[in-house]
Amino acid sequence: MKPTKIMVNGLPGNMAAKAAEHILRDSALKLLPYALTGPEITANETQVDSEVVTLILPDKRQEMIDSIKKAEGRFICVDYTHPGAVNDNASFYCDNGLAFVMGTTGGDRQRLVQTVKDSDVAAVIAPNMAKQIVAFQAMMEYAAGTFPGVFKGYDLQIRESHQKGKADTSGTAKAMIGYFNELGCPFTKDQIIMERDPEVQQTKWGVPEAYLGGHGWHTYALRSEDGTVFFQFTHNVNGRDIYAGGTIDAIYYLAKKIEQGTKSKVFSMIDVLKGV
Repeated sequence: MKPTKIMVNGLPGNMAAKAAEHILRDSALKLLPYALTGPEITANETQVDSEVVTLILPDKRQEMIDSIKKAEGRFICVDYTHPGAVNDNASFYCDNGLAFVMGTTGGDRQRLVQTVKDSDVAAVIAPNMAKQIVAFQAMMEYAAGTFPGVFKGYDLQIRESHQKGKADTSGTAKAMIGYFNELGCPFTKDQIIMERDPEVQQTKWGVPEAYLGGHGWHTYALRSEDGTVFFQFTHNVNGRDIYAGGTIDAIYYLAKKIEQGTKSKVFSMIDVLKGV
């Protein structure tokens, strides 16, 4: 069986590079030596392990994609770019018939989903590609739907810490708000405590120095109105391998759906975990 061809967009960014590394290690996948990148990038190419990847600037992307499609045939895009590019990139993929895995957070998510539904492509879209964290979110979704209002009157605090280069608030933290709202805790994304200062992360949060450049620490704390009861949920991730591993699973899942002829459909990482 021929390997599934993958273009990882967002190189030379850290998460895109990590995903590309994992793809190179998988004999069932083939990393294409091209990547869409942002206008701020001045290099013409980058290296992933021993592979040289040509970087394509926005003003050249249509010309290059037409050429790549002609040479390579069908392939899947993996997007780890910038929050500000999410919607434009999705429109570009859909306009060019490119199925994609969107791991980039931010953008107008409703518009993102609708763009796929109005197209002929399928996509996996997830604010978090870590399977274990997604499973935790699924448990929270179950609790919210089964026990609505159970934490009514409780005060909620959400804290998240990511590397300095992460431009937006954690998509996972924002997604969790909805579950806690259903559980009885009024809360908005503006109340999330977001930390991006490496010194604070190391001295006050305890993030290991080796992972200041790549981590995702989240804490959700619930305290009763009288202060006598306290619940806390924490998931701390050091490094990016957990997200890259989930990205590989999403690629396999999407490739299977494409083979089945699925179009105009958005899948989540919960769909990937269920495998249906």
